[in-house]
Amino acid sequence: MIPHRVAIIGGSGFIGTRLCRRLQKEAISFFIVDKKESVAYPEHAILADVRSLEKLREMVSGTDVIINLAAEHRDDVKPKSLYDEVNVGGAKNVCQVAREKEINTIVFTSSVAVYGFAPVGTDESGDLRPFNDYGRTKMEAELVYRNWQVEEPQRRKLVIVRPTVVFGERNRGNVYNLLKQMTSGRFVMIGKGENIKSLAYVENVAAFLKHSVTFPPGVHVCNYVDKPDFDMNRLVATVYQILGLRKPRLRIPFALGMVLAKAFDFASLLTEKSFAISSIRVKKFCSNSAFDTSVSATGFVPPVPILEGLKRTVSYEFLEHHVESLFYTE
Repeated sequence: MIPHRVAIIGGSGFIGTRLCRRLQKEAISFFIVDKKESVAYPEHAILADVRSLEKLREMVSGTDVIINLAAEHRDDVKPKSLYDEVNVGGAKNVCQVAREKEINTIVFTSSVAVYGFAPVGTDESGDLRPFNDYGRTKMEAELVYRNWQVEEPQRRKLVIVRPTVVFGERNRGNVYNLLKQMTSGRFVMIGKGENIKSLAYVENVAAFLKHSVTFPPGVHVCNYVDKPDFDMNRLVATVYQILGLRKPRLRIPFALGMVLAKAFDFASLLTEKSFAISSIRVKKFCSNSAFDTSVSATGFVPPVPILEGLKRTVSYEFLEHHVESLFYTE
């Protein structure tokens, strides 16, 4: 059953804006609670920080569903305590408000980062071994939500969605940075390029979040991945084909790439500036990040094939001209 009204915490961001557009098209009532103004839907937005229980208590009312998209997720968050304050503390505040307002459905966007550097094909039953504060705090937030659901298991619905890397038009995250390197003529392949990457197109993620609110009471955990996966060689070749450019042949070994990246890490430490190249980004680029998913078992069919999503993104960003607001994520 489609809810009467949806509260989207963190709804001013990249995924949230796409979700709002989808809800509006389908005439589903929603409002946004975010510490940043919504450029696309200011008339639906309320300014509030997920870290403030009092603000949430005041703003979140008259709703059937909470979808929590708010998170600290960049690699360079300072101070690091923000990961815990926003991701874990925010989860506690959301659950408390849901208790007080008798809201029985929460959809939480977690992340495949909870698995860490997981084996290829890891599904929802995989071991949770996060390697950074982002993954750790997402894992801890999941537990907060599970504790809320188990208080009234027959009535409460918890959906935990763990997206892989999400890309799409207007997002200035890691996928965009990779695409920009390719168009700049300065792209160099690091490693053999045989490592596999799972990706998720933003329109499909938004559609699945909307779909998930119709699940029955209980706990539902889904990795969100758009299949098929790419290895880096195929991904790079596909992007250059869309651009109509020749794929460069230059390639450097992973070990040399890490040495160069460490030099940028050191320069960042000295100058307190962030650089496009870092050891963690090189490690991510050369690592497998391929997951299995139970999404199809829920009856969900992605509205946009992954290759079409990639074509739309590359064309929008590098072959067309647009003047629209951007979203800066990692």
